[in-house]
Amino acid sequence: MTADVRLRRGRGSLGFSFFVQGVTFALLVTRIPAIQDRYGISDGLLPAFLAAVPILAGASSVATEHLVKRVGAATVLRWAQPLVLLALLGVGAGTQMWHAALALGAFGLSVGALDASMNMLGVSLQRSYGRSIMLGFHAAYSLGGIVGASAAWAGAHWHLSLFTSYLPAVVVLLPLAFHGSRFYVDRQDAEDQAATEKGLGAGGFRLLLPLCLVMACAYIGDSTVSNWSAKYLQDVLGSSEQLATVPYNVYMVTTLIGRAVGDLGVRRFGAVAVVRIGTVVAAGGFAVVAAAPGAWTGMLGFTLLGIGLCVIVPQTFAAAGRLFPGASDTAIARLNIFNYVGFLIGSPLVGGIGDAWSYRGAMLVPMALVLVTLFQARSFGVEGARYGVGHERRAGDRAVDVGRGGNGV
Repeated sequence: MTADVRLRRGRGSLGFSFFVQGVTFALLVTRIPAIQDRYGISDGLLPAFLAAVPILAGASSVATEHLVKRVGAATVLRWAQPLVLLALLGVGAGTQMWHAALALGAFGLSVGALDASMNMLGVSLQRSYGRSIMLGFHAAYSLGGIVGASAAWAGAHWHLSLFTSYLPAVVVLLPLAFHGSRFYVDRQDAEDQAATEKGLGAGGFRLLLPLCLVMACAYIGDSTVSNWSAKYLQDVLGSSEQLATVPYNVYMVTTLIGRAVGDLGVRRFGAVAVVRIGTVVAAGGFAVVAAAPGAWTGMLGFTLLGIGLCVIVPQTFAAAGRLFPGASDTAIARLNIFNYVGFLIGSPLVGGIGDAWSYRGAMLVPMALVLVTLFQARSFGVEGARYGVGHERRAGDRAVDVGRGGNGV
């Protein structure tokens, strides 16, 4: 098999893996009220159940850093994705509270390994391509999220049980994902056979810390939209209950569109410029939401948020790979922890400020945190990187441009 065919198949199979994860995660989070009702989880206990998932996922991400040194990221992803799907099915199959705790714990542990290994493979493939492709992978995740949320809506609309709602997705996606995993291109396959993970080195985490901060702030913004957009539109801006469900869907659609075209922007203008523009647009979105006189203006704000926030997370992973080209797996595993940190902080932060002060004022807090990215934007354009915008324009003799039949960039 030629190198371009191998990379093309690797890219397609990894993109499908991102899609599957988007479907799976959406099916879980959009049915949380149904899960609570099924197992009789009280409102007071529900936050503990929900917090356990990102905590366990963060711990699993740390463990994945060491596991991939022994078996490779492709092997970890090959087995983590089926476990995530089976854990989702377990959430729908149980009858007692301890069943839910066990299934959600398995979901958290397996999803941490999955998220870390997916992004490790994405960064290594981007390096092999010699051009920006990370946003495309995350666009596949966004598309999966839309499909999963739509499937969850259908299940709720037709009053299907959780198990009945989840079973078709697992039956269809699990064998396809497992088959596609045969074509993953691991770091050792796509690059120098001599390259090994050596850790971040002395002071390495200090260099990674700005990107960790950006990741946490981006997910605080994202969790604000997912957890508070409906309540904000209905309670603060006076929309109908039906209209209040629309902002998150709009946010997901604009996220998909932004990520689908974002790689072109990175190739043309560079990662630093794209991240800066996205940050300003996202901050503007929060400002519009906070000042909105009515529901439709609020919808405009959430639309801007999707366009702005969508580019930050994929480029943060890519920047970590450029910053530590010889230890990208380690850097991504540690960076991935702050994905879950942002999720843990975001919802209670906005809710606490909203209850103590006002929800309009609360929207200014994630706005300020997202603006932190402007001060860290230089971290997205690492000098001496093995790939990136500068490399993309010089790498015709090293990178395979699959989109053009392997004839160079």
